[in-house]
Amino acid sequence: MSTAWSLYITVLTLGTLIALTWLLLSTRKGQRGDTTEETVGHAFDGIEEYDNPLPKWWFWLFIATLLFAVGYLVLYPGLGTWRGLLPGYSYLDNAARTEFATGGQGWTGVHEWEKEMARAEARYGPLFAKYASMPVAEVAKDPKALKMGGRLFASNCAVCHGSDAKGAYGFPNLTDDVWRWGGEPDTIKASIMNGRMGVMPGWAQVLGEQGVTDVSAFVLKELAGRPLPGDSKANVDNGRTLFATTCVACHGAQGKGTPMMGAPDLTRPEAFIYGSSFAQLQQTIRYGRKGEMPAQAQLQGDDRVHLLAAYVYSLSHPTPEASEQGQ
Repeated sequence: MSTAWSLYITVLTLGTLIALTWLLLSTRKGQRGDTTEETVGHAFDGIEEYDNPLPKWWFWLFIATLLFAVGYLVLYPGLGTWRGLLPGYSYLDNAARTEFATGGQGWTGVHEWEKEMARAEARYGPLFAKYASMPVAEVAKDPKALKMGGRLFASNCAVCHGSDAKGAYGFPNLTDDVWRWGGEPDTIKASIMNGRMGVMPGWAQVLGEQGVTDVSAFVLKELAGRPLPGDSKANVDNGRTLFATTCVACHGAQGKGTPMMGAPDLTRPEAFIYGSSFAQLQQTIRYGRKGEMPAQAQLQGDDRVHLLAAYVYSLSHPTPEASEQGQ
């Protein structure tokens, strides 16, 4: 905040408090000390107002409000360069003083958040470190670890993959055995840590509209094993030829996909996260697709990502422990 704005807010705040105090005391001074049956001399709709003083409890409530405002301004920052009397650090377990990243003095929202994080780290850090030292597949067998991973998933992943992790349009199902980038424990962790960027170019200008239709028909009928619409005029043989010259570089000669590139297995219709109907396949091939999963390394940290990876791994590799956790 600039100096001018800071001065403006300071003068406005303090001036308002002083003006309210003066108004309250000055009007109180001119009031009679006891109650009366006399009126103030005017009426409205047959209602007259007695000339009685403000109730004492009401007056002292105003005073308490003003004192609270002054106390708040003294304790917390907000006026100019004033940082308040509250400390910008905390003591954990009445022992070590914890300094905060900003290095500033006085209470701030950042300091408050850092205090909460410091408390959480002191309490849960050793537990996170314990699980981080274990292989992901082993962590996936620990019911307590799965509960922690499930909470992390609900807070960070459910918005895209769903609370049941079964995905949505454009977001893969994490409970089956179909993986775009590979479903091994370390690969899952790498996906969460570093994120993934999946890009399929549009082929409309290369294939033409008929070519898009033919390739879509080949993928749907020959690779995915699903029937074509009855009114389709696609040439599956031509689609096979076009697929061999334009699509095999990513999806492979058999259409099984390439995990290293994030190219899905086209023989598994459930891998088509943008839809597996004939019209949806044409839309995908015609215009391409672009999807991104954000990296979680800086948001969660390695220890938490390790638990997340174990939880996600358990969804497609259920064990008695994982089943118990899900109940």
